[in-house]
Amino acid sequence: MSDEKPSTNDYHAQKMAKKKKVRDKLMADKDGEKGLIIVHTGKGKGKSSSGFGMILRCIAHEMPCAVVQFIKGAWQTGERTLIENNFSDLCQFYAMGEGFTWETQDRARDVAAANAGWEKAKELIRDPANKMVLLDEINIALRYDYLDIAEVVAFLRDEKPEMTHVVLTGRNAKDELIDIADLVTDMTMVKHPFRDGIKAQKGVEF
Repeated sequence: MSDEKPSTNDYHAQKMAKKKKVRDKLMADKDGEKGLIIVHTGKGKGKSSSGFGMILRCIAHEMPCAVVQFIKGAWQTGERTLIENNFSDLCQFYAMGEGFTWETQDRARDVAAANAGWEKAKELIRDPANKMVLLDEINIALRYDYLDIAEVVAFLRDEKPEMTHVVLTGRNAKDELIDIADLVTDMTMVKHPFRDGIKAQKGVEF
């Protein structure tokens, strides 16, 4: 038996071949499709950004989709400008919030805005033409009980069309929502420039 060791390239090829065999076996029975309930939550940045990334994927595949922004809907974000100016034929965009709760300082107004957003969301989700609906920052509205979590969960569980994806973003996702979700990502904050006196910047936060 030769004591000659395989070259780095040969060793890599062998290792990847084994990995591919395991991967192919794992994927062999993964052929199902369904409309997913997707939750992006946690204290870290990137929850909305990830949701909008998925919306842009839908647009790239020419799949009709829609966005309802809760809470921060008064902002003129880069995502909103891009979609409204270039892809309004594929993506409906509704900014239903009036700003963060510490800015409005009016609970009745915040509740009314959140419920108007939820009514629009239900309309868009019920439309089978929409392949994905992003409910941006809805978790904030649920956290402050502007919306009834039981109603939201019941609607997503019982009325969402089978092949429609719904993405829900925002911190502090409620346990009831996490329980019915198919995919949940908790984004952890490790560092944030705000702690060093850096304000929200165009192209990064909005």
